[in-house]
Amino acid sequence: MEYQDGTGGMRNTDREPAERREEIEKSLRKKFRKSIMSKFARAISDYDLLQPGDHVAVCISGGKDSMLMAKCFQELKRRNKIPFELTFLVMDPGYADANRQMIEYNAGMLGVPVTIFESQIFDAVYTIEKSPCYLCARMRRGYLYSKAKELGCNKIALGHHYDDVIETTLMSILYSGQTQTMMPKLHSTNFEGMELIRPMYLIREDEICHWRDYNGLKFLRCACRFTEAVAANKNSAATGDSLSKRVEAKQLIAALKVNNPNVEANIFRSMENIHLNAVLGYKKDGVYRHFLDEY
Repeated sequence: MEYQDGTGGMRNTDREPAERREEIEKSLRKKFRKSIMSKFARAISDYDLLQPGDHVAVCISGGKDSMLMAKCFQELKRRNKIPFELTFLVMDPGYADANRQMIEYNAGMLGVPVTIFESQIFDAVYTIEKSPCYLCARMRRGYLYSKAKELGCNKIALGHHYDDVIETTLMSILYSGQTQTMMPKLHSTNFEGMELIRPMYLIREDEICHWRDYNGLKFLRCACRFTEAVAANKNSAATGDSLSKRVEAKQLIAALKVNNPNVEANIFRSMENIHLNAVLGYKKDGVYRHFLDEY
């Protein structure tokens, strides 16, 4: 079987798993070194995401982002510049059998030794009409923290990328009336000693898709019941609206980029260039400060 490699050439997928895995890993070291691996390493360095002795639970949903993150971590560990341990953690929140099998197949083919545990999150939130996606994400994170801590990890890694960051920033302003972003790392408030890190923070989604397509890989998209139901017009309008907000933000950024090629970088940089003397108010540690307090 052959597939387009994204450059007009054809690449063969009918190879032994070990040989194909070697090609995929080689692509990270060569073709995608600057666009993916260097940015992965830079985020870890710039945001101080790893320390010697860390044990990281690499959380894998089965999508392109988390699977690539797992391979980047393996490559980073191969270089062995920082001594750390990895556990590749998959939570099955109630996937259909075909989706679970796809995750297991991809993990095996890519040489990622996953630890799978089950929960019933999909059943718990499926009947919730108001913000089911938010509740699902919160519950997923809680289960992941709990399992990671049980396995001796002190950090969980999530696969959010650069585009997620700027879309979240814009969504916060447009839909929540506040200015905040998706942070590269966070201390857990409910699991003492645990931390969340996002090492894909500087990697563009287009490059992730390019890596996937170049290597002829197929991953899960969103495998939750809400997405499937909305697509079939079987779920509530509220759920459809919650799923569409990120799409709207993505489309708005794309439209703005037509006349301003720097719009994405400007949104990203705006979160590290906040001038407190030029804002009406801000909140820190739950305490609100108004500009008149110190005028």
